[in-house]
Amino acid sequence: MSNAQKLTTPRLILRQWREDDLAPFAAMNGDPRVMEHFPSLLSREKSDDLARRLAERIDERGWGLWAVEVKDGAPFIGFVGLAKVLWSAHFTPCVEIGWRLAFEHWHKGYATEAARAAIDFAFDSLMLDELVSFTVPANLRSRAVMERLGMTHDPREDFDHPELPVGHPIRRHVLYRLAKPQAGRRTH
Repeated sequence: MSNAQKLTTPRLILRQWREDDLAPFAAMNGDPRVMEHFPSLLSREKSDDLARRLAERIDERGWGLWAVEVKDGAPFIGFVGLAKVLWSAHFTPCVEIGWRLAFEHWHKGYATEAARAAIDFAFDSLMLDELVSFTVPANLRSRAVMERLGMTHDPREDFDHPELPVGHPIRRHVLYRLAKPQAGRRTH
């Protein structure tokens, strides 16, 4: 069937998507607090389509933006993982590390914990040399996660997102990078 990888941390499971993830994912994608730094809220139909595409990519590659659950707790809190950037910019081709968690699960360290597992998988199993992450300059919460992960930001690499029109209020993005650590040296 699927060669989907499942990652675990002390508190979390990063896994393939399930049908029962769709309703809480749609609620998350309809929450203005969660979607503050995105172009718009997602309808239930668009949210379901996104979840299915994310699941298909995991089925195809074995990895992607995994659904995240809390061990012995919430069965779905959002997603964390890796994605190939499919548009063109000065830093592509590349693999992005990203996350989106439901508001009630913020400020618990889950994004950082899950992202560290995804980083280890990217460098140790996929043998990638680098990961990137990006967001709008005002998204201080995600930028703080990037910095906790050891990612670095060079303002000279900030860019206008090519999938947003000129003049769009969130077109400008900051770029963070994380290079594979030298043998025996971890950034976290």
